[in-house]
Amino acid sequence: MRTRKKKILAELRWRLDALRWTLARYFGQIGKMKQCPSGLRWRMNELRWRLAGLSRTRRVKSTSLSESVAELPWRLFSSKRGLIAGALVSISAIGVAATSVVTTPEEPVGIQTIVEKLAVLPEEISTPGLPYVYEEHIGPGDTLQSIFRRLGISDPAALTFLQTNPKAARAVQQLRTGSSLTAVVNSSGHLLSMRLPVTVDGDSIEISRNTANQSFHVSNTPVAFESGTEMRSGVITNSLFAATETAGLPDSIAMQLADLFGTEIDFHSDLRQGDTFGVIYQTTYDRGAPTQAGRILAAEFVNQGVRYAVFLHTTTNGRSEYYKSTGQSLRSSFLRSPLEFSKVTSNFGRRVHPVLGNWRNHSGVDFGAPIGTPVRATSDGEVSFIGRYGGYGKLIVLKHRDNISTAYAHLNAFAPGLSVGETVRQGEIIGEVGATGRVTAPHLHYEVRINDVAQNPMTMALPNSEPLRGKELARFRENTRIQLARLELLNRRIAASEGENDKAGRL
Repeated sequence: MRTRKKKILAELRWRLDALRWTLARYFGQIGKMKQCPSGLRWRMNELRWRLAGLSRTRRVKSTSLSESVAELPWRLFSSKRGLIAGALVSISAIGVAATSVVTTPEEPVGIQTIVEKLAVLPEEISTPGLPYVYEEHIGPGDTLQSIFRRLGISDPAALTFLQTNPKAARAVQQLRTGSSLTAVVNSSGHLLSMRLPVTVDGDSIEISRNTANQSFHVSNTPVAFESGTEMRSGVITNSLFAATETAGLPDSIAMQLADLFGTEIDFHSDLRQGDTFGVIYQTTYDRGAPTQAGRILAAEFVNQGVRYAVFLHTTTNGRSEYYKSTGQSLRSSFLRSPLEFSKVTSNFGRRVHPVLGNWRNHSGVDFGAPIGTPVRATSDGEVSFIGRYGGYGKLIVLKHRDNISTAYAHLNAFAPGLSVGETVRQGEIIGEVGATGRVTAPHLHYEVRINDVAQNPMTMALPNSEPLRGKELARFRENTRIQLARLELLNRRIAASEGENDKAGRL
C-alpha cells in the first residue's frame, strides 16, 4: 500500500510541475499584453509559487492536494481578463484533480460488465431479374464445360449451341490461355450473353439469347484495339513458371523471359529461392481487358546476386533486337543449326560415303528432316550462289562478315524471289529440305567455312554479333533511360514487399 501511495504522489508532483510550466508560459504571454492589470500578474505569480510549494511537499494527503489544485483556477476569476487565463488553467488542473481522486487507494472503484442486446432489424434486398456479369480469364487446360462450372452456369441449351454453331464453335476453339471472356448470367444460371475473345479475323464474337423464344444469335463485333504497357515483377520461391504465374504474367511472356535469359541462366540448376525478376512488355486491350500480350520491351533478372538486364532496341536501319545494358547484342551472330527441329544423321570428318562407298572427308553436317522442312539462314549474309552444283544438288551459298560463308545443299526448293546479291537476315527462310544430288534419303547438308577452310558447325566457337557503337550506342542509351527507371520502380516494389513479409514474420 505504501509503495502504491508513493507512486501516486510522485505522479501528482510530476503533474503539478507540468502545470507550473504551463502557468509560466501563460504568464509570459500575459506579460506581453499591452493592457494587463497588475493584479492579474500578481495572482498568476501567486498560483505558480503555491504549486511549487505543493510539489515540494513530501508528505501530503491526496484529498487535500486534489482540493487545492481544483481550487486554483477559480482564484483567477476576480478580474475580467483573469477569466480567460482561469479557463485555460482549469483544463490542466481538472486532469490533475481527477487523477488524484480516481487513484486514491481509500476509494476503490468497482468494475461491472453491462451487456445490452440491441435489436437488429433484418433488411431484405430484393433483386428480381438482376443478372450477374462475369469477367473470366482462360486458364491452362480450360474447356467450355469447366468455364461453365466455374461461373455457375447450368444451361445445356447454351452449351450445345456453343459446341454446334460453326461460328461460335470456331471462336471457342481459338480460346487461348490468358485471354478473357465476358458472360452475363441470370439468377437461374441461364446464359444471357457471352463475349468471346478476339478471333483470327480480328473481330470479337458475341452470343446473345432471345428471352422471348430462348433462341441464340451470333454476331461479330469489330474491336478497336488499344495498346499499352504492362509491368510485372516476382520472386522465385519454387520454379520460374510458378513465379511468373503468381506475378500474373501471360504464358507467352514467360516463355520470352526464359528465352532471353536462357543463355546466361540455367533455369533448371541455377535458380535460387529469393531470385527476382522484373518485366515490361507490350499488350493490347479490348474495352479495358487485356486480349493479347506482345513483345518484352525490357527485362531484368537477379540470379544469386548477379543482375542481368536486356532491352529491345530498334536501330536506324529498322532492325529490332535485344541488347544488354552495355550495347552488346543478345543474339548470337550464328545459329547452331539451320533447322528448327532435326537430328544429326552424319557428323563432320572422315566417313564412308553412303553412295560412293569409299572413305571421304565430310566437310559439313547432315541434318535428317522430311522433304519440305523450312531451312533458315544461320546468320545475316548475302547470297553468293543459288542453283544446282554437282553432287550438292540444289545449293545456296551465303557470304557473311569476317570471310565466313555457309552452304545449304540437297534442297528441294528455294525461297521465292531469292537471287544472287540478295541480302538475308538471320532466321529468314531461304529454302526447304529435299533429296537432290547424291543422297540416299531427304536431308540437309550444312557447311561453315572461314577463309575457305571447312569448320565443324557443331563445335566451332560462334562469333558474337557486332555491338552498338558511336551514335547508335548513344541512341540506345537515350531510348532505354525510361525503361531503366521503370525497372528501378519494380525493384522498389519487390524490396517493399519483402520488407512487409519480414515484418509480418517477426510479428
